[in-house]
Amino acid sequence: MSSETKKQEKDFTKEVDLAVAEATSLQEAGKLQDGLDKLLALEKQTRNAADLASTTRLLSTSTLLCYKAADYSLLSSTILALSKKHGQLKEAVKVMVEQAMGWLDDIKSKKGEPTWLELVETLRTVTEGKIYLETPRARLTLVLANYYERIANDPSTAPKPKPDATSGKAPAALTPFDSLVKASDLMTELQVETYSSMDRKEKTEFILEQMRLLVLVAKGKDTQAKESKEKSAADKEKKVTAADGEAEWIKVRVGGRKIHEGFLTEKGNEVLKLKFYDLMIQFALHHASYLDAAKYFHKVWETPIIKEETEGRGKEARFNPLIHLHALENVIYYVILAPHDNEQSDMINRLYNDPALAKLELHYNLVKCFITHELVRWPSIEGIYGPTLRQTLVFLTGNAEGDKRWEDLHTRVIEHNIRVIALYYTRITLSRLTSLLDLSAKATEEVLCRLVVSGTVHARIDRPNGVVSFKQKETAEDVLNAWASDVGRLMGLVEKSWMEMNAALAVKTRSG
Repeated sequence: MSSETKKQEKDFTKEVDLAVAEATSLQEAGKLQDGLDKLLALEKQTRNAADLASTTRLLSTSTLLCYKAADYSLLSSTILALSKKHGQLKEAVKVMVEQAMGWLDDIKSKKGEPTWLELVETLRTVTEGKIYLETPRARLTLVLANYYERIANDPSTAPKPKPDATSGKAPAALTPFDSLVKASDLMTELQVETYSSMDRKEKTEFILEQMRLLVLVAKGKDTQAKESKEKSAADKEKKVTAADGEAEWIKVRVGGRKIHEGFLTEKGNEVLKLKFYDLMIQFALHHASYLDAAKYFHKVWETPIIKEETEGRGKEARFNPLIHLHALENVIYYVILAPHDNEQSDMINRLYNDPALAKLELHYNLVKCFITHELVRWPSIEGIYGPTLRQTLVFLTGNAEGDKRWEDLHTRVIEHNIRVIALYYTRITLSRLTSLLDLSAKATEEVLCRLVVSGTVHARIDRPNGVVSFKQKETAEDVLNAWASDVGRLMGLVEKSWMEMNAALAVKTRSG
């Protein structure tokens, strides 16, 4: 195919008009091949003369006659042959491919999926490796990926494999999960972020579709790995375990970085924004990154259509209720579940001052427990908030992830209490500390050591004496600075007293 734009040497419009009329008449008379031969003979002349308009008409008419005659095998072979002609004009091929893509739905409904699939594969072969056909190829790949995903969801709709031409044996049919993996692989091979011919919104939709399929595959592989591990544990002779979906989760994260979050905030992109954060929330929860999940839920909460739906001013919910309609509540849950650091502290304080939180009395009081420097007893949390929280999908009773998050909440309460105790105590006996935390001595030491390692608190445990010290060892510089500060305050008080005494003596002298 020519890589350079050649100047048109001759106009074949009249010849093409006559050829198209004759070929159409022949096709209607049942002589399709004779009509195609006339068009193909003239096509060589128009192509060599660089007559784009005439070549485009001939290619389009050739494929159109095959389509009208319902000869879809000839249609596929004609498209393939015309696209491989030496010096073929790029724009003419592009028009021919886009025209054929418009017939896919009709062919599927009339002739069934095998014929439709043959044409899709033909068009993908034609578009392979051609930059000027990258957008049509991406759209064809999306159609094919949807086909395999549908088979994964409903294996009964899968066509029977064709027997091999040489052996005569039919290959094994794809399992539902293999079909899903194939759909994901087809989408993942597309690097749509580099396509200059595709608009930004369509690029974003393709990347989100890639991420969605990767999440499905990753979850499937994680489930298989878990089942395989359990079987290996039961059968000591077989130690082979399936690979988990960590590679797919990494690709999800990479895909998330390809999307510009500022673009998602533009008007008209709300649905894309919600899809993106839905996927990122699943990624964050898989890795137990509670603070990231809280941030993503907060982005969802800031979306205008979500606020309208939550406040009853919008239309009926069109999105995942777990992710969207309870966005603010989920922000609260996950920011509380996140380990304490400066970023977490800043976010929970900003949420506490948000007027929208005041409307949720239970959640407001729950946040207040972690804001104020007061001890929070775990039995009171279980009694006051447990009945409500354990019914939510975040802390659902009987669900493995819900039970784990409930234990994580218990851990956050303990860590909060230790930080509060460190503020008010410099030394405390281990027995007293365990009673305040409602823990055993061993569990108290484990939590305290973890906080010390993370740098949240400073503590030393004197096991022989059973004493915990929260006072940091002072350096000579610290002692000197403290002494200087105390002396400064003392001299300030002396100066203030001296001035007041002079003022009192002056008043007494004038009055005497």
